[in-house]
Amino acid sequence: MALQNRVTPDMQVVAENWRGDFMGNRGGRIHDPETKTLLKRKWASKRWIICVTSFKDRKRTLMGDGYTELFFLDEVSAMAAGHRPCFECRRRAANEFSKLWIEEFGRPEKSLADAMDKQLHLERTSETPISRDKLALLPEGAMIKTGGKCYARKNDVYLLWSGAGYHETELPEGDIQLLTPASSVAMLKNGYSPQWHKSAD
Repeated sequence: MALQNRVTPDMQVVAENWRGDFMGNRGGRIHDPETKTLLKRKWASKRWIICVTSFKDRKRTLMGDGYTELFFLDEVSAMAAGHRPCFECRRRAANEFSKLWIEEFGRPEKSLADAMDKQLHLERTSETPISRDKLALLPEGAMIKTGGKCYARKNDVYLLWSGAGYHETELPEGDIQLLTPASSVAMLKNGYSPQWHKSAD
């Protein structure tokens, strides 16, 4: 039976068997180690990060006593779900993200990580509708949701997301929600290049 630890671009945590290119967490443990099932709370803190699946030969027991390991198809969908690069295992990506953040918003008086996490948390917990005529203005790597499905912008088209990967299709009619937090959209516009699943090539 699959553990409930796969994250969709709209922040849902589902029990499915697809493999993800990235791991991460929502600031700590949000599961019961004995039953390996999720608790009612959706996060442990505001520090939602994107990690690599293998780092310094560390071995982890999934849904053990530590933080809840979550898995994402790719970095594009992880960013849409409100996460940012980890400063430990993805330092180069985190430094680039931070550099662009400071250029956009300025350097905070205290912790940059805390400032990013606070702002991202406000954005990911709020719905952001977007009009259809604004879709062409979104940067590559931004994700939207319409008709109950998630789509990512790449090469001037929108690719339908699934746990198996992406494929090109027509957007359905209906209301549209911007999934990627506004701050992360700004990072994409300013040049941050997230890693895509191979199916998007």
